[in-house]
Amino acid sequence: MSAIDQRLAELGLKLPEAPQPVANYVPYLLSGDQLFVSGQVAKDGMGTILTGTLGAGVSIEEGQEAARHCALNLLAQAKAALGDLSRIVQVLRLTGFVASAPDFTDHPKVINGASDLLVAVLGDAGRHTRSAVGVASLPLNACVEIDAIFKIR
Repeated sequence: MSAIDQRLAELGLKLPEAPQPVANYVPYLLSGDQLFVSGQVAKDGMGTILTGTLGAGVSIEEGQEAARHCALNLLAQAKAALGDLSRIVQVLRLTGFVASAPDFTDHPKVINGASDLLVAVLGDAGRHTRSAVGVASLPLNACVEIDAIFKIR
């Protein structure tokens, strides 16, 4: 068991199976020392998509939980690609999309759910650059979607 797997266990977290794409794209792509992971929608441990709109029925706390699930799905894809999460050197970039009402402006607070989880699991290697963007809707009515770029060894 790698140190990252141990850390996940200590935090009481379990990686889901890496979700399969729902359209014509690949879930991840390795290029040199970088791993690009396609957008992961908020699916809970049972595979149920967390749906709705922030600021119109979905609370910031629910959005943060959805973002945590996105981060777990990103790590699941990374494990599928790399075989071992200890190959992650650094999370370079997250782009978080939040389905939100027109007057909702707390997108960064929502995506903090993913950022905080990655730092908790990966330590300093989990610190990253980031965008948090509000959108009118997301695929499958998901409330949050996040993609990532990892530096790997």
